[in-house]
Amino acid sequence: MNTDIQHILTKYPNAQRDDLIPILQEVQEFIGFLSREAVVIIGKYLKLPTSKIYGVATFYNQFRFQAPGLYTIQVCRGTACHVKGSLKVLEAMQRELNIKPGETTRDGLFSLEVVACIGACGLAPVISIDGEFYAGVTQDKIKNIIDSYRRKAEKIEANA
Repeated sequence: MNTDIQHILTKYPNAQRDDLIPILQEVQEFIGFLSREAVVIIGKYLKLPTSKIYGVATFYNQFRFQAPGLYTIQVCRGTACHVKGSLKVLEAMQRELNIKPGETTRDGLFSLEVVACIGACGLAPVISIDGEFYAGVTQDKIKNIIDSYRRKAEKIEANA
């Protein structure tokens, strides 16, 4: 990973503080998240303390500090979804996965995100798992949806 980050940094000769966000975006796109190692390397390259790097990166919700799960779950919290009960859906999802938004399950299967609007208001409340939409989701449907992805992951692992 170190050489991958170094390769990205070579695209920014004479980099300044203004280059921090594009560098962070490119590193995250390449490795999937901002690791501690990546932040330290970027800090040394830009001659910035890691606390400054974390300060900038934590300000923007686009940056992740944990490897994403195999499946990324997005719970819509837009107005239509909120009115139709998406808070209860989110709470049930958190209980089922035992994580909070922005976290990944210990087994590495699921990452949970809250989004302002998925753009499928007519399907409210809606969740998306890796781009597959689930309409009219209720608390009672969460376990079955999650279990279907667990079974899918087991099949993938069995065939690997």
